[in-house]
Amino acid sequence: QVQLVESGGGLVQPGGSLRLSCAASSNIFSFNTMGWYRQAPGKQRELVAHIPSVGITEYAESVKGRFTISRDIGKNTVYLQMNSLKPEDTAVYYCNALPPVGMEYWGKGTLVTVSS
Repeated sequence: QVQLVESGGGLVQPGGSLRLSCAASSNIFSFNTMGWYRQAPGKQRELVAHIPSVGITEYAESVKGRFTISRDIGKNTVYLQMNSLKPEDTAVYYCNALPPVGMEYWGKGTLVTVSS
């Protein structure tokens, strides 16, 4: 059973930055993709960014130019650097891992609140 543990959330002012981390209990390169999703109150969960084992990263239009997804294979960790944060970025952020076969995995989430 793969475990994903997110960290790095918190309260930040508009225009500020945060870096989220997702530590996986297994080799992240074994997954087809790893990604970050978010869910704001009263809204559906949406893709923020994902990084495939092979290929290019993809971002939601709303975060392009502000967020960057990256990974450290040696640490089995995926990061989400979030800059120029806006109040509408407030949400619970979830880490996701999609294996070649079988069910996808989710972390429990970390709350990001952007407010003055």
